[in-house]
Amino acid sequence: MKKTKIYFSIAFLLIIFDQLTKIVVKGFNLFGFTHKGFYLGESIPVIGETITFTFVENPGAAFGLEFGAAKIFLSLFSVFAGAGLGWYLWKLEGYNKFVRIGIMFIFSGAVGNMIDRVFYGVIYSESSLFYGKVVDFIRVDIPNIEFLNMTHWPVFNIADFCVSSGVIILLFVHDKLPSIAKIRGIEKSED
Repeated sequence: MKKTKIYFSIAFLLIIFDQLTKIVVKGFNLFGFTHKGFYLGESIPVIGETITFTFVENPGAAFGLEFGAAKIFLSLFSVFAGAGLGWYLWKLEGYNKFVRIGIMFIFSGAVGNMIDRVFYGVIYSESSLFYGKVVDFIRVDIPNIEFLNMTHWPVFNIADFCVSSGVIILLFVHDKLPSIAKIRGIEKSED
């Protein structure tokens, strides 16, 4: 279990980093200290116009897909997905380290965006619990290319980067990914 705690510690640091970057972008007022943050749509060049910090809020799921009144279900799904991924990561002790790294990244990203969806509406007095918007701010331009009517990648955040990284890692080691039944001891190992 010692190695599993290391994965959770790294996940915790990624979640903190994700939240700190979002709070810096969105702004805050804490203990009398106010940081204005970006105004919605503000863009600051990081590497020319190729990579910019551009503040947008995502009211729904990936790529800004909206759910309207059904947003509560998306937020609740985020909570259960985060809990399920945490349980799965905990149970992966002794399995392939790249599987654990992939799940750790997906878990951190899921929890990072879940915090926005569940709590940011209340924290920023914009909406009720479970109706917050996800803060996105990293914009990558696709120079001189138009792909599916896009001139840049969808704006994303650290949590999105973590989820994408985890999925890419798991694509390479998918054959080592144990089923839930195997982890629970229901399915016998053929190893």
